[in-house]
Amino acid sequence: MAHRIALLVDGDNISAAYADQIMQIAAKSGRVDIAQVYGNAQTASGWLAAASFHFVHAGTGKNATDLLLTIDAMELALTAGIEGFVIVSSDGDFSHLAWRLKKHGLLVTGIGEAKAPRSFRAACTAFHQLKPASAQPTPKLALVNAKAPPLPTPHQSDAFCQNVKNIILAKSPDGQGMKIADLNAAMHKAHGAKISDNGAKNWRRYLLAHPALFDLDPQGPDARVRLKHAGSHEPLKLVKS
Repeated sequence: MAHRIALLVDGDNISAAYADQIMQIAAKSGRVDIAQVYGNAQTASGWLAAASFHFVHAGTGKNATDLLLTIDAMELALTAGIEGFVIVSSDGDFSHLAWRLKKHGLLVTGIGEAKAPRSFRAACTAFHQLKPASAQPTPKLALVNAKAPPLPTPHQSDAFCQNVKNIILAKSPDGQGMKIADLNAAMHKAHGAKISDNGAKNWRRYLLAHPALFDLDPQGPDARVRLKHAGSHEPLKLVKS
């Protein structure tokens, strides 16, 4: 048969964010018949909403919470048939209460944060350190590639692409290509188009995104671009867009 357990929480010292974790630890000690949180109701709103706990308003006086929790613990130990206590606090002052309860042959489980003093830990039959209260998980930020993804290669019938091909062909009847730097002015004059209309930041990036269509010189002020199939046996023809 499980031991009858009284779970008493110092609500002025321990955050309600630990409520579920505290209850899980306490349940391992026996049957939790009493679960009470002591504190100032004006500042312990989180504990007032903890459904598994009964909140006991201790008032606002100095050490009021510690005193009321201690009084109730001794009364329960002597009159209510409680066989074990779970004292939740990181306050070393509860060391005296833990020793006194053990003196009456009762098991005392302490629960507290990492700051709980050695005196309180040693006074308990067993002590459990709370894990940091978990916050809402932070969404992982997607890593941004330093290089922008290449623009999708449009079909050769795409109007903008076909206009680019026509301009290059018209400017390089010998198949030697035209200066990339001249593309912007030529496209704007012939079609009123700008490279930004197609979502690219510059002409080189746009042309490199279409390796099957265009052949480029290494980067430089006089770099030229040629149609990829220029120089083949098939004659090149201007295509109306």
